[in-house]
Amino acid sequence: MQGKRGLVMGVANDRSIAWGIAKALHAAGAEMAFSYQGENFGKRVAPLAASVGVDYLLDVDVSDDASMDAAFADLKAKWGKLDFVVHAIAYSDKAELSGRFINTSRNNFKHSLDISCYSLIDVARRAAPMMTEGGAILTLTYQGSNKVTPYYNVMGVAKAALESAVRYLANDLGPDGIRVNAISPGPMKTLAGAAISGARKTFRQTETNAPLRANATLEAVGGTAVYLASDAGACTSGEIIHVDGGYHVLGMPQPENL
Repeated sequence: MQGKRGLVMGVANDRSIAWGIAKALHAAGAEMAFSYQGENFGKRVAPLAASVGVDYLLDVDVSDDASMDAAFADLKAKWGKLDFVVHAIAYSDKAELSGRFINTSRNNFKHSLDISCYSLIDVARRAAPMMTEGGAILTLTYQGSNKVTPYYNVMGVAKAALESAVRYLANDLGPDGIRVNAISPGPMKTLAGAAISGARKTFRQTETNAPLRANATLEAVGGTAVYLASDAGACTSGEIIHVDGGYHVLGMPQPENL
């Protein structure tokens, strides 16, 4: 990653998946800018950014066109060119991540799809013209996109849309040498994960049943991101890469847990 520059969106604290990715990219030699939303997140992100030599921070609201315009105009003026973008952004009303999916409200459905899926399309459209020598766009998903997962509800639908967007973007941007992929970790102890009801039970369930008998680590996800963002991933696009200890291959729990 030496000589490569990129934007990392979604670092929240030192347990966030975006932070694990940022640390791995830094160790591989990448130069980065971090985005955050609002002053409170900015205060959390600033010391983390400094610890990996990042002094370029952008306050961005992905649901606001003016904010996005300003951020990418700033990036273009400062760097001119981008090599990669990490999109680690998702949102849903916590109150609707429990109970029955059928009770999803119209407002939260639209907001969840906007932040969790459309923002990737919007980011890609703005970043692509800056990837003049090709590049890589990465996002994060979860297996609740294609298998019913307790407590995930509308986020499962949003992640399904996100994964479909990855494939369509990969096809659109492929002729420009831009690769688009998603990483699908299993449940992790993150700020976002804690918002999901029953997160502890889900974490234990996957850990005890995954073929590797382990959940994903920030280091494993970060290493996968480096592969996808680097020249080693030059022929990989449109993929959903699982980093979940192999849990996604199971049809039912291990015999001892039936």
